[in-house]
Amino acid sequence: MLGLVENHSMPRAAAFFDLDKTVIAKSSTLTFSKSFYRGGLISRRAALRTAYIQFVFLVGGADHDQMERMREYLSALCKGWNVAQVKELVAETLHDLIDPIIYDEAASLIEGHHAAGRDVVIVSTSGAEVVEPIGEMLGADRVVATRMVVGEDGCFTGEVEYYAYGPTKAEAVRELAESEGYDLSRCYAYSDSATDLPMLESVGHPYAVNPDRTLRREATARDWPVLVFDKPVRLKQRLPEFRMPPRPALVAAAAVGAAAATAGLVWYASRRKQAALAQAAQAAKATALADRFARI
Repeated sequence: MLGLVENHSMPRAAAFFDLDKTVIAKSSTLTFSKSFYRGGLISRRAALRTAYIQFVFLVGGADHDQMERMREYLSALCKGWNVAQVKELVAETLHDLIDPIIYDEAASLIEGHHAAGRDVVIVSTSGAEVVEPIGEMLGADRVVATRMVVGEDGCFTGEVEYYAYGPTKAEAVRELAESEGYDLSRCYAYSDSATDLPMLESVGHPYAVNPDRTLRREATARDWPVLVFDKPVRLKQRLPEFRMPPRPALVAAAAVGAAAATAGLVWYASRRKQAALAQAAQAAKATALADRFARI
């Protein structure tokens, strides 16, 4: 069961989570469109278009062709953006935009996997500048995300260095398993999209979360558990002792990238004794949730 602590004499295991519509209720990248508009990175027209793409993404999911069009659009859109400014904007608005849309059920599973001694890895198609601070906020051990090429001027060139999508996600999972010593047969994976079938197939415990039509059909055919996450909750509401750290201040342009340091966004805040009872209760909740769907 999920709550059982891993035997450390056995091979290590991990839980791999897709991000958008699996851990959070929206697209992580598109959620920041208003912030990018207010920061002068995109026009009002582009902000409206990304809002429409977000709507389509939420209502109907996104198949391979739609994801490719989204990638091309976002790559062209971010060309010329200053990377340090992007990181500043994300850090400043992270809690306002992301904290309210984290699924309570996903947060419980993350807690449960950590309590069981498993690493938690976020594997997302969204850009690293967005995914990495979210991963830190969630307490993830590692993050795999799309990386854009950055020019000598510190701006995005519009080209993609690494695209964390489809089979590439599965390759990343296998590479991490090799480098970290994970036994994939004992690992877990969670996703909402059929585009992540390669990642789900690579582990011993795949879960379909709020699945699109194709993934639901595949999960039914393969007898994979299907989970429904529908309770977004602020992290500070889950842990009464949790105190949201102050937003990072703007830094001088000479300190390139300093604003990207989002230390203090780890959602446990600390391992203080006062949080022990709350953490134990949440771990028990995660165990009960997982027990309904799978047994090791």
